[in-house]
Amino acid sequence: MQPSPLARILFGVYVVLAVYASLYPLEGWRAHGLSPFAYLGAAWPRYVTGFDVAVNVLGYLPYGFLCVVALHPAVRGRAAFAVALVSAGVLSLLLEGAQSFLPARVANNLDVLCNLGGAALGAALALAAESRLMAEGPLKRLRAAAFLPGAGIDAGLVLIGLWLFTQLNPAALLFAAGDLRNLFSAANVPAYQPQFFAAIEALTAAANLVAVGLLVSVLARQPAHALFVALVLIALAVKTAAFAILLRAENVLAWLTPGAQVGLASGLVAGFVAMALPRTARLALAAVLVMAATVLVNLAPPNPYLAASLKVWEQGHFLNFNGLTRLVGAVWAFAALAYLIFLAARRKEDVG
Repeated sequence: MQPSPLARILFGVYVVLAVYASLYPLEGWRAHGLSPFAYLGAAWPRYVTGFDVAVNVLGYLPYGFLCVVALHPAVRGRAAFAVALVSAGVLSLLLEGAQSFLPARVANNLDVLCNLGGAALGAALALAAESRLMAEGPLKRLRAAAFLPGAGIDAGLVLIGLWLFTQLNPAALLFAAGDLRNLFSAANVPAYQPQFFAAIEALTAAANLVAVGLLVSVLARQPAHALFVALVLIALAVKTAAFAILLRAENVLAWLTPGAQVGLASGLVAGFVAMALPRTARLALAAVLVMAATVLVNLAPPNPYLAASLKVWEQGHFLNFNGLTRLVGAVWAFAALAYLIFLAARRKEDVG
């Protein structure tokens, strides 16, 4: 039985994202004269909410799950469970210790216990589903039927998954990626007329949507029109879910601005047409569109529809998740461009 490159890529990406989320906003480091592990002997946290416990458990559940799957078939069963639990414990201890040097973070022993519980639950779920996940089960058959084989294709599927993840940022333009302003300096864009914003949003959404559709088309075995539609529907569902969490029920479609509507419609039509191009032309066009959309999103003015409504996204429990989605969104465009160049440099049958 062969190991799963997809699981190992996902596990590596998840560890990197977990580290970044745990240490965000990565500024204000200061020495406090104590051991970084002094929190282990501290009293139980005085104020604990169910939300905090749930976030820490759920944050490490995918870690345990992906660790077990990534270890297969070299390490299995109880040994895989033990590796997942021990590695999660070490990672959690180190990250909590590092948090003690950040004024915006509070290291505590309860978080470590919750992280261990989440990793144990995830590892147990992976072992329970071992036959379906790691044998020639329905998931592997679906992946083999829909997409080309090889680790190179698996990397592209992870890239698509990260693009879906960026849709969880309700403050970002629809389908947008590559916004670097919040990573390097505060966004200081002068206000423009709503018509200008709508035009930028439409062009950005359409360009990224076509680029993602073309990327899916070069990963798929067969014409990818159905996969493209399914991907768009999932992305819109994720965007709607993000708004449902932050805003009241009547505002869950607040993301569907005039610019988003035009970009969505035109992107779908253009994507279907562009999929008929030869493979090399699709890769080249996708790269050009990613670059163009990145330029546009960095020139875009503040969203006049949502600026006041999404203040909650920038504070409290959502602060770290906000930083994580912004990081992935900023990096995604450049990772996609590098991946498209990688695909263009290799023949279709050599990607694996």
